[in-house]
Amino acid sequence: MHIRIATRRSPLALWQAEYVAAELKKLQPDLTTELVKIVSMGDKILDVPLAKVGGKGLFTKEIDMALADGRADVAVHSMKDVPTELPEGMSICAIPERADPRDAIATVGRVGLDGLAAGAKVGSSSLRRICQLKKRYPHLACVSVRGSVQTRLDKLGVEVDAVILATAGVKRLGLYERMDGAIDPELMLPAVGQGTLAIQTCDNAEAINALVCRLNHRDTVDRTAAERAFLAHLEGGCQVPIAGHATLDGDQLTIRGRVGDVEGVELLDQTVVGSRQQAAELGIQLAEQLLVAGAKEILREVYKNS
Repeated sequence: MHIRIATRRSPLALWQAEYVAAELKKLQPDLTTELVKIVSMGDKILDVPLAKVGGKGLFTKEIDMALADGRADVAVHSMKDVPTELPEGMSICAIPERADPRDAIATVGRVGLDGLAAGAKVGSSSLRRICQLKKRYPHLACVSVRGSVQTRLDKLGVEVDAVILATAGVKRLGLYERMDGAIDPELMLPAVGQGTLAIQTCDNAEAINALVCRLNHRDTVDRTAAERAFLAHLEGGCQVPIAGHATLDGDQLTIRGRVGDVEGVELLDQTVVGSRQQAAELGIQLAEQLLVAGAKEILREVYKNS
């Protein structure tokens, strides 16, 4: 069997695609693979904050098209980039074991968040990070930075005094030593699906799906189901100030969510606990709690200004 894997061209995306290829070859040693490298809309528009670009699927649409038109057999995405509604005839066939979901920070002088002086510039284009950062560190200035992990790290000490990145990404690229360390989720709750990969296929590709689905990691699948149901019920995407993170303790699933305004004035925080068998229902319950608490008004304002 030969499998063509569609992926973005960034170093991190290529690492992720190569990782999936290697995992598939472990399952079927005679398998051959090739990467189909795609430039996504999100990769083309680098001079505008993500929230201002608009639309869902900024990093996935072109890759999905390669899957749809037969140029590729499998697509590998970062789960946090995947819209909650997938193209017709396609599904997330497998979700491998999650890497570290936390954010990490790098600062000039390795002083950490608490050591940054008033007015220090923190680089991030994520509204989720910005709303949490402004709530707890209102004396810091948030500056939009875009590009690959390496590109954003290179801005440190040149354009910004600190940069926040996903821990999983910098670890996968062997760059974690450049970070001060991971940020406690209590301080900065991760994005839905952060640290998780999504392997997407066409529903009618039976032989490929039979192989790919063996990469599913049960705990990660259940945590992801809760988080994505939460995000879907809020009608959010990866460019909105929504954080959601699920954990497991045996069969007990805990999901925590936050919705904040981008000025850092209000940050809503709710938690739901229940059985992992009701993962998606727990995500929806959490979303409802936040909507009742005021998330509807916050998100309405965000969408109006984006």
